[in-house]
Amino acid sequence: MYFEYILKLPYVTHKEGIMATTCGLTEFVGASKTGDTIGLVIANVDQQVLDAMKLKKKYRSIGILGARTGAGPHIMAADEAVKATNTEIVSIELPRDTKGGAGHGSLIIFGGDDVSDVKRAIEVALAEVERTFGDVYANDAGHIELQYTARASHAVNAAFGAPEGKAFGLIVGAPAAIGVVMADVAVKSANVDVIGYASPSAGTSNSNEVILQISGDSGAVRQAVISAREVGKQLLGTMGDEPVNGAPSYI
Repeated sequence: MYFEYILKLPYVTHKEGIMATTCGLTEFVGASKTGDTIGLVIANVDQQVLDAMKLKKKYRSIGILGARTGAGPHIMAADEAVKATNTEIVSIELPRDTKGGAGHGSLIIFGGDDVSDVKRAIEVALAEVERTFGDVYANDAGHIELQYTARASHAVNAAFGAPEGKAFGLIVGAPAAIGVVMADVAVKSANVDVIGYASPSAGTSNSNEVILQISGDSGAVRQAVISAREVGKQLLGTMGDEPVNGAPSYI
């Protein structure tokens, strides 16, 4: 199932999904049961590792946000993190994972010169994931995912080529057949610009998804996302139980 909020760590306490542990490693920032997410920071990255990563720019410190499920929520959370800190997105990768589900996991690297900035970015992203999972709906057959921001920043630009400063929407349907209909409904419902379309063999990690990225006026983008959400929930519901979200909707 898309949501399997299980992360076995010792001495875990829960507060709105964020996990606090007794982990004594200096690299550990935090973890969340939402999406099986972990946040890490390396204060002084070894030069050989930096060289192997083939980064376009040298960073003294890096932050690492990784998850088994999500991708879209984590990219949107990272977008808020770079808005709030003096950091940049180094790379975004979408591994084929989802603990056996239809979609992706994620590996997002932040870069910065000051370790405190990088650590703060990871803290912000971990907190934001609890919000951005609010419009992911799942059942045993698959999931649909909706994301929206009134002002796209560096992470959304890096992941999807979205114009920075403009509203951005992400529409995901899995199985992919549902995503095709969601994409069509979204574009018909409002005056938006399609900036990207990904399908199982083009633009995803061969995952069973269709992913539409849109940009434009904030009201139009939001309306398109909402229209796709309503259709996607109905279609996915025909394949199993009523799709549910694990956090309050934010769109």
